[in-house]
Amino acid sequence: MREILIITSYYPPESGAASNRIHHLAEGLSKKDFKVSVITPLPNYPTGRIFDNYRGAFKKTSVENNIEVHRLWLYASNSKNKILRLFAMISYSLSLIWFFITNRVPNLVIVQSPPLLVAFTSMLFLRRKGRNLILNVSDLWPIAGLELGAFKKNFSYGLLEKIERINYKRADLILGQSEEILTHVTSIFPNKETVLYRNFPDFEPPFLNETGIQPQRITIVYAGLLGIAQGIHKLCENLIYDNIEFHIYGAGAEQSKIEKFIEENPTLPIIYHGSVSRNQLHSALMRYDITIIPLLNRIYGSVPSKIFEYARLGLPMLYFGGGEGEDIIMSCELGWIAESSNYQDLNRVIASINHEDFSFERRLQIQKRALKEFDFNVQLNLLAERIKIKI
Repeated sequence: MREILIITSYYPPESGAASNRIHHLAEGLSKKDFKVSVITPLPNYPTGRIFDNYRGAFKKTSVENNIEVHRLWLYASNSKNKILRLFAMISYSLSLIWFFITNRVPNLVIVQSPPLLVAFTSMLFLRRKGRNLILNVSDLWPIAGLELGAFKKNFSYGLLEKIERINYKRADLILGQSEEILTHVTSIFPNKETVLYRNFPDFEPPFLNETGIQPQRITIVYAGLLGIAQGIHKLCENLIYDNIEFHIYGAGAEQSKIEKFIEENPTLPIIYHGSVSRNQLHSALMRYDITIIPLLNRIYGSVPSKIFEYARLGLPMLYFGGGEGEDIIMSCELGWIAESSNYQDLNRVIASINHEDFSFERRLQIQKRALKEFDFNVQLNLLAERIKIKI
């Protein structure tokens, strides 16, 4: 049985796309005759505080569904202060180095990026130990940070670009969750071996029921991180509520601003439901007419994993983020698109939607398309064969 180690900054019980992506990958490889182990920090995302059951520990190891999970100490923080965020990444990097020194590391290692610094630490240390390294790139940093306004083109940005290139150079194989990511990588290293590995979900698709009930208002739901990149607070400010209700699930940096906006505008049909488990969320989402997938600004390389998850639920989508995600929505007929950052166009698209557009038949069509086009096991089989050939 081949051994494989996955190094990530996010893993259950943490929630979110990054955690789900690595969790599915780890469990999938475990079922494909790999002995899988995972290194991850003590759970702290998205609150920036170590979860109650893990506080006071420097390291905690457990076996979960035949996967050995090593949870390492870090200085947890979701502060807007860049120094504190940097210190959090450095602290995890130091814990990784200590683990590498004191534990046996398998010959094959998958490293998640971003965060760039954590990936850099792993790639640098393990390359010197002669390990085969697979870099799993889910977002393009520092480009994404620049487009989000988190970075400026200065010395620090140039340093991050150098780290990014070093990571690519040291990788034996690069996985990218979008075509744009792979295009970017091969523009720097034309001969680098790459694989498109989308963030397809792995759960039993629900049975869709025909309700026949048509509410007076169209119910729109957003579920996920309430961060700066998603721009949910600005969305609340700019939506026209003549014929819609807006429901919100999740947590993150903008949560308090959103709650304050709702409190100050009690007549607006905006309902914040807080955070719920993934299973609870899937059940809740089935009650709504459509879901919205927004990005405050178009981010090169980004394809929100919600597209694949919601399609499996048969939920029509309104995509408001530009880029490659638009192409997937349109080519697979999953819903509607509105011009990125154009709230006037967004409201125009919403006004054009009628009840027939999210009928039972439409939902069935979306779910059938997802089961055909976004098959986790087909993709995993191709990756597992590629890895076996590689090693």
